[in-house]
Amino acid sequence: MTRAAIWLPLFDALADPLVATRLAAEAEEAGWDGCFVWDHIRWREPVRQAADPWITLAAIAAGTERLRLGPMVTPLPRRRPVKVARETATLDRLSGGRLTLGVGLGGDRFGGELSRFGEQVDDRLRGQMLDEALDILAAAWSGEPVRHRGAHYVVDDVVFLPRPVQRPGVPVWVAAMPGSVKPLRRAARHQGFFPVNLQHADELAEALSKMTVPDDVAVALPPGADPAAYVGAGATWLLTEFDAEALSLDHVRGVIGDRPAV
Repeated sequence: MTRAAIWLPLFDALADPLVATRLAAEAEEAGWDGCFVWDHIRWREPVRQAADPWITLAAIAAGTERLRLGPMVTPLPRRRPVKVARETATLDRLSGGRLTLGVGLGGDRFGGELSRFGEQVDDRLRGQMLDEALDILAAAWSGEPVRHRGAHYVVDDVVFLPRPVQRPGVPVWVAAMPGSVKPLRRAARHQGFFPVNLQHADELAEALSKMTVPDDVAVALPPGADPAAYVGAGATWLLTEFDAEALSLDHVRGVIGDRPAV
């Protein structure tokens, strides 16, 4: 079964967490299966306002009952994995086990949100950080003592309780370019694959042919796009995306009222 979600950039017209929470509630009432949000500190002009995704997700979790929710995606290398371990366990419990954690390398292209804050800009090193952080999260969600000494992070014999509702932990969807070998391998080790910058369904089919396909494959499409070819290629989730630099609340509401038939 293919499921449908709205994918909200929390900028300008959607930068108020109360607005985003109302939109999520409307999506749930309209029959959507999920509500995911962008995770960014800033974005390029003309965007001027941005909401914190994690506080907004907490509000969405409290304001809905059924929707699957989560950041899509959080740039894990610019975050402290022990903080994310606490946040994800808490949010999963608040939502009754509805959290999905989207992760990726992040980048500097659309707002300088790495270089402007002194974050790591080297892709290779961020890949190492991402893998280490994912190992820490899996260990933290187990409820067992975490002992990690890596190139980038240290956790010295700490137990993270309470555990998430979902077992063995929160599902992880990994963002990756379809032709990137290492990210595809990373996605295959987790519960979901979120290909970015897809140009057509053949790219998705080719990527899936080169990997052990995880449980979920999420594809982002603009409103009104025909999802049939992507579903045929293996997509299990369709995320309806919006133009971050031309957001209109009325447009988003109109899309929510017209859930795609999948």
